[in-house]
Amino acid sequence: MNTKMIRYILAKMLGVEAALLLLPAFVGVLYKESSAICFLIPSVILLVIYMAGGRKKPENATIYGKEGMVVVASAWILWSLFGALPFQLSGSIPNYIDAFFETVSGFTTTGSSILRDVEVLPQCMHFWRSFTHWVGGMGVLVFVMVLTSLDKKNSMYLIRAEVPGPEKDKLVPKTMSTARILYGMYFGLTVIEVILLVLGGMNLFDSLIHSFGTAGTGGFSNYADSVGHFNSAYIDGVITIFMILFGVNFNLYFFLLLKDWKPVWKNEELRAYLGIIVAAIIIITVNTVGQYANLLESFRYAAFQVGTIITTTGYATTDYNVWPMLSQCILIVLMIIGACASSTGGGVKVSRFMIVVKSIKREIKQMVHPKSVNLIRINGKKLGTDTVRNVFVYLMAYAGIAGVSVLIVSINNYDFATTFSSVIATLNNIGPGIGAVGPKGNFADFSPLSKLVFCFDMLAGRLEIFPFLMLFTATSWRKKF
Repeated sequence: MNTKMIRYILAKMLGVEAALLLLPAFVGVLYKESSAICFLIPSVILLVIYMAGGRKKPENATIYGKEGMVVVASAWILWSLFGALPFQLSGSIPNYIDAFFETVSGFTTTGSSILRDVEVLPQCMHFWRSFTHWVGGMGVLVFVMVLTSLDKKNSMYLIRAEVPGPEKDKLVPKTMSTARILYGMYFGLTVIEVILLVLGGMNLFDSLIHSFGTAGTGGFSNYADSVGHFNSAYIDGVITIFMILFGVNFNLYFFLLLKDWKPVWKNEELRAYLGIIVAAIIIITVNTVGQYANLLESFRYAAFQVGTIITTTGYATTDYNVWPMLSQCILIVLMIIGACASSTGGGVKVSRFMIVVKSIKREIKQMVHPKSVNLIRINGKKLGTDTVRNVFVYLMAYAGIAGVSVLIVSINNYDFATTFSSVIATLNNIGPGIGAVGPKGNFADFSPLSKLVFCFDMLAGRLEIFPFLMLFTATSWRKKF
């Protein structure tokens, strides 16, 4: 374990966070808010840490997969610990555990909140709260790589530990160039959404807030009624489309830029993702039509909620707690499935479910024809046994974390729907759940222990479980492999 190199990279990353904290401070100055000073204090602390440990690179700069995972997990925790300070210093969230919960929820693009009245926050706090979504959407390590030359030699190990999905593909041979291409597309889509929302009647600040949340598939809003505050079919439609777009594998957008249409049209995960969305919208539209004025209005709300849940964004335009049980159960299933691999969305990922389904079909064929050779293929490519094994190990770890978390959270003695969905909502980085943590509720009344469990779940879910778990294993910190 190259601890000197780990400290160097983490110090450099904290230096970037010091710079980022100046943005909400500037917003506070624009709106003449005294809370702006609360961003400068942690920014100075982080700058000192950077000056002490992030300027001189160690002589032995080599890191491997193990160090990459430890760096990624540590970076997310440290960014959240320091990112929570402005909320507490300003008094916006006086309790530090609550402030930490809110910040973890922001960076992991979960969108769960402990705030009972979000509208009382200063504008600079709203900006920082939602900006964490945008930074965390593509990953804090990827973001830092775009801004700095963090560590060109070992960047592959860092990006592999952070990019979601069962397989990690590079768009171009150089990992740093891949990171910049990803963020270029991410930035471009965000700007387009901001423009479209402004054209729909939103002011620029609200457009930025909701575009940050959509792009990062996070879901923080500066209004208690979320997107429903605007009561606009146009705004609902724009955000629905962009939520679905940000839930798509970003590698496919690169092919579109190259005008290479074939890999896009033939991508099995994309077809499955869109097929699930269409099927869910149709069923929920029909199932809820009696609760709205007409079929078109039912379709509008069904499409928005399906888009926000499967992409794990967490915005709301209606209270789906009052929907029929069939519709609520569909939403629970969508929470678990999640978006595509290599997107900003959370969840287990569509590609993993495809691999599980194809594995089951292979086993059935193998039982019928024991001597036959049945391969699992995705997009025409044979999947290696390691990839298939990793998927099943991931699902076992996922189920184990979910089960233990439900048991601990059940101490709060909420009903099963609230207890179970609160864990699923945080582990899958969704935001709202069912029951008391639905679109009209929040996580404020849970015990400090439960909130820390939720923080663990949010970080584990965003980092695909294993990079985060490695941080807590003794073998990861041994100097020798």
